[in-house]
Amino acid sequence: MFSIGDLVIYGNNGVCQVMGVSAPHLMGASDNRLYYELKPYQKDGKIMTPVENPKIPMRAILSEQEATQLIEEIPDIEMLWIENDKVREAQYKECIRSADCRQWISIIKTLYNRRIERQRQGKRMTATDERYLKQAQDYLYSELSIPLGLPKDKVETFIIDNIETRGQAVN
Repeated sequence: MFSIGDLVIYGNNGVCQVMGVSAPHLMGASDNRLYYELKPYQKDGKIMTPVENPKIPMRAILSEQEATQLIEEIPDIEMLWIENDKVREAQYKECIRSADCRQWISIIKTLYNRRIERQRQGKRMTATDERYLKQAQDYLYSELSIPLGLPKDKVETFIIDNIETRGQAVN
């Protein structure tokens, strides 16, 4: 169970802060289930969700050590190469909903490479690909910015620099 003040990843809402844990008396609710009151970290609003909610993934954000380890693993995380557009989009949706950083990285790597390939063919990136790339980057960079102590807009550069430095150290 999370405590007040904890930062969590909650489904498609990204980083949220736990503002409270209570058993509110909701209209028509006869049970005394506990609910988290969550505040999205970079948006306005409030989310009430049952503490025991198997439908929507919720987890603690990464620690600094976990974030650093994840960045080291990026070169080894596989892409999602699916030819069929509808199947690929369904896979992207599933990865986004998973609240799993490695899945988000798979999307980012896939779409970055797909963008390069389409540019070689004289084509632009599709609107669907653009949307999922932006979403995956937003979720990943928002989460990593906190344990790394960086502004969200500096995370991508930090990751690229870290990977390039490691690549040179291996050679």
